[in-house]
Amino acid sequence: MIISIQYLYWLAGVILAITAFMTATDRTNPKRWTTGLFWGLFAIAFLVGEKLPPVWVGIGVIVMAVIAGFGGVGFGQHENLNDRARRESAGRLKNKLFIPALAIPLVTVIGAVLLKNIKFGEVFLLDPANSTFVSLGIGSLVALALACWLTRDTPVQAMRESRRLTEALGWALVLPQMLAMLGLVFNDAGVGKAVAHLATAYINLDFRLVAVMVYVLGMALFTIVMGNGFAAFPVMTGGIGVPVLVGMYGANPAVMAAIGMFSGYCGTLMTPMAANYNLIPAALLELPDKYAVIKAQIPTALAMLVANILLLYFLM
Repeated sequence: MIISIQYLYWLAGVILAITAFMTATDRTNPKRWTTGLFWGLFAIAFLVGEKLPPVWVGIGVIVMAVIAGFGGVGFGQHENLNDRARRESAGRLKNKLFIPALAIPLVTVIGAVLLKNIKFGEVFLLDPANSTFVSLGIGSLVALALACWLTRDTPVQAMRESRRLTEALGWALVLPQMLAMLGLVFNDAGVGKAVAHLATAYINLDFRLVAVMVYVLGMALFTIVMGNGFAAFPVMTGGIGVPVLVGMYGANPAVMAAIGMFSGYCGTLMTPMAANYNLIPAALLELPDKYAVIKAQIPTALAMLVANILLLYFLM
């Protein structure tokens, strides 16, 4: 292929490496060395991670976890436009501000739908296995170019803003990748079989309602722990959903799977582990309480779990 997803990994690595350098040289950041090391290790994973021995990558991940766990990821001071300049810029651009943001989904759809099968000879234009992600990356670059053109600013300022947002999000930015790996580890380690063994050994699943509650609440609980409903789904469905609900009670697999995933999403609403949903918005909005989003969502999540139990019990 001409445009591979590997190019986007390299681009992300370069941006993170620049962020690490800028952070390490920022004397206003009291934790500049540990913060720079954190983002530097993350950059290495994108730049040459596939060429390094897995043990080395694992050691890097552990070092990052130690740095974050001991509060080593800090935040420097950033120069922002004053309020008057911001208002003048917004008044000049008006609705044109939305053009870069709307360009991202537009270019992504065009690439994923219209360009995914384009070939030059025997070579695909876009990575056929990751055409949507490649199109998303191209859309982001197009949006950057449009933003620079509209604001009459430079990519250097874009890099400064990227660093500011990266530092504002902190270690939460790394959680999606970490949790994806955790889901694979759980699946390969046979956690689903262990869950089935524990559930059948200590919980009386002869009652249909109890089995339904274990599955629904288990999906939510594992999602809270792992931060990802997709990672929790094979664990609970392989341990309880298929052997108990489908095997013992003849549940409709489609209904069981749909309500199970919905229950996992309820867990997503209640966990800081789902950083991209719950912590990142709070950081971007500069809320005084970083758990404010979670606290607002908990009542809805609990109500939906009760509804899911009833729906699965009567519809399966």
